[in-house]
Amino acid sequence: MAARGGHVIGNEMLDFQQQVVLVTGASSGIGAAVAEGFARRGARVVVHYNRNRDGAEKVVTAIQEAGGTAASAAADLAQPTEAARLVDDVLSRHDRLDVLVNNAGDLLGRIPVTEMSDEDFRRVMDVNMTSVFAMSRQAVPVMRRQGSGSIINVTSVAARTGGGGGSVAYATSKGAVSTFTRGLAKELAPEGIRVNAVSPGVITTPFHERNTTDAQMDVMLSSVPMGRFGRPDECVGAVLFLASPAMSGYITGQVLEINGGQLTP
Repeated sequence: MAARGGHVIGNEMLDFQQQVVLVTGASSGIGAAVAEGFARRGARVVVHYNRNRDGAEKVVTAIQEAGGTAASAAADLAQPTEAARLVDDVLSRHDRLDVLVNNAGDLLGRIPVTEMSDEDFRRVMDVNMTSVFAMSRQAVPVMRRQGSGSIINVTSVAARTGGGGGSVAYATSKGAVSTFTRGLAKELAPEGIRVNAVSPGVITTPFHERNTTDAQMDVMLSSVPMGRFGRPDECVGAVLFLASPAMSGYITGQVLEINGGQLTP
């Protein structure tokens, strides 16, 4: 890596020292990896969780043992009122919010449309889409006062493909996240707030352990040209890139695919 003035250029461009980063759904999988990635680059990280407190505390402990700064915070983001409480919690700790990673989401089971209840459909939409809307609505005024900020949403390859069996509602919610990303980016661009998204393909996380059979995983694997599934840590670089003004300061409203070639739009 090239150096200039005794400093590693790559480190300068991915320096989040003194920045406050909130990662939702960070008790495991992609969220946990992203939280640890920001902490390694100097950020003060808030690790959000809903039910998995033990997982969130393990992430916080790992960050602290590595010399980083982190704390956990609980909220059920399927309830829109919880977003305000979570952002207030972050502000009470750090008095600012520089990066919001809207990662919280779930499939909540593979259910065909004809068998899905209204309650199930609303829950999927609330967990995956309403949470992104509610968190962004709370974070934007904070970033507006600061004069800068970055929001990174986590959508899915399902947003473009329609998803696998029994995941129509999930795919629909993630398609909405992608559209929301593009629209909010245009709305906030004049104020110096950038909004982008990453779109993972099949990543080996507890998400698939809960929702996907081995046979379904085999079918998915056959569609990945790289011949393997992704790892949570392989999503971290894309998020850090989009969060860094030095690396992506002229990028907003984009959805970055991370899928091993499964989808090449």
